[in-house]
Amino acid sequence: MLADRIIEKIVWAEDFHSLSKDELLRDPKISDLRVKLRAAIHDSRREMTGRGIVGICRDCDQKEGGSCCGYGLENYYDETLLLINLLLGVGLPRERAESTSCFFLSPNGCRLLARQVICINYVCEKITDRFHPQELAPLREKEGVEVELLFRLNEELKKAVAKIRRSA
Repeated sequence: MLADRIIEKIVWAEDFHSLSKDELLRDPKISDLRVKLRAAIHDSRREMTGRGIVGICRDCDQKEGGSCCGYGLENYYDETLLLINLLLGVGLPRERAESTSCFFLSPNGCRLLARQVICINYVCEKITDRFHPQELAPLREKEGVEVELLFRLNEELKKAVAKIRRSA
């Protein structure tokens, strides 16, 4: 069952985080990238909020019954991305808030800070029809920084996890 698989990933990430958090955060590359990623996430989300995109998405989900964050989207998340969220101080849920939505969607939006690339930069036609591409350019630039830092942190964490596992 798919829900069981995401719980398995969450349990692995929480267990590894519990055992290795201090070691991971002592790594200067991981620590630096974590701080930079957090700032980039806040920059892109601030831009989305300021442009009114967050409100458009919320209205679509709550008033029109639609959501880009559909059931099964959580299956694109791997253990490393969940570990990144834990390192950013995000608690991971143990149950789905809405039966037809992504496991990580709450009534207030995504529960995660570090998200899958599709979740970062997908915008629907409602948004692209409402905004000229030049109006979205600042958001796209900020998302690009976020995605690059997420990729770099993900790669560093994979190396660190492999190293920790070898030494265990």
